[in-house]
Amino acid sequence: MQIREKEPADEAWISSVLDENWAANGAGIIIVHGESFDARTLPALIAGEKGGLAIYKIGPDRISAELITLDAVTPHQGIGGALIDALVARLRQQGIHLLRLATTNDNLDALRFYQRRGFRIVAVRPGAVDESRKIKPTIPALGEYGIPIRDEIDLELQIERRSQESGGAGV
Repeated sequence: MQIREKEPADEAWISSVLDENWAANGAGIIIVHGESFDARTLPALIAGEKGGLAIYKIGPDRISAELITLDAVTPHQGIGGALIDALVARLRQQGIHLLRLATTNDNLDALRFYQRRGFRIVAVRPGAVDESRKIKPTIPALGEYGIPIRDEIDLELQIERRSQESGGAGV
């Protein structure tokens, strides 16, 4: 599957994906760890013929990045995994060593998905979503499987250097 950087011609489609999948956060605004991000302005990767979207940001330290959204138009087709693989490869080329993300306590499918790809839970922030609702009151109270949405769960993936880049030994 071909993965590419977003282009200006993709903006309307990206906005429609964000509106459909993240509407509770409003017009591309994503609230995570008490910060507000306009996801439309961030770098993004697109899978295939607009089959999926990964929006991310590079940290100010230039050694970490954060996955802000991951959306597959048709779930369970390998699109999300392909986007993660492509993003990790891109970050590795840029010398970035850590990919972070946050999800909510109700998002059991995402927790399974990310952990199967090597992400580890590094923190649980009880009440973080309750606090985010003060910034964006449209965040729903109930999520997947009827679970109250209250907490954020932080996950991280260590990005190893390729063995040829480090003189034969993985880092």
